[in-house]
Amino acid sequence: MRLAVGTRPAPDLTLQFVDAASYDECVSLVDTYEIDLLLLDGEAQPAGGLGIARQLRDELDDCPPIGVVVARAADRWLAAYSRADATLVHPLDPMTTGQTVAALLTRDPAVTP
Repeated sequence: MRLAVGTRPAPDLTLQFVDAASYDECVSLVDTYEIDLLLLDGEAQPAGGLGIARQLRDELDDCPPIGVVVARAADRWLAAYSRADATLVHPLDPMTTGQTVAALLTRDPAVTP
């Protein structure tokens, strides 16, 4: 995902990444740091990004924007159910991914799940 996003998805944005390999690590990062955006892998196991997105939306009053990456376009409904702010489909297109990340970080209302 990092390669598709890049470090500058827009001229006025510079990104720093943190990685989580498990549900517990993801929740710990969100609880400990000021995370501006979550980009989650919907296909991860055992706790996938779709489930994490849904749970964080249910539990956090001020949840950061969430983008999920799914394997098939037909899985977009799952991303909508998870209440993700945006959905990306494998294989990730760097232009689309960068634009989506930039829009989520600037809270662009044109972004749709």
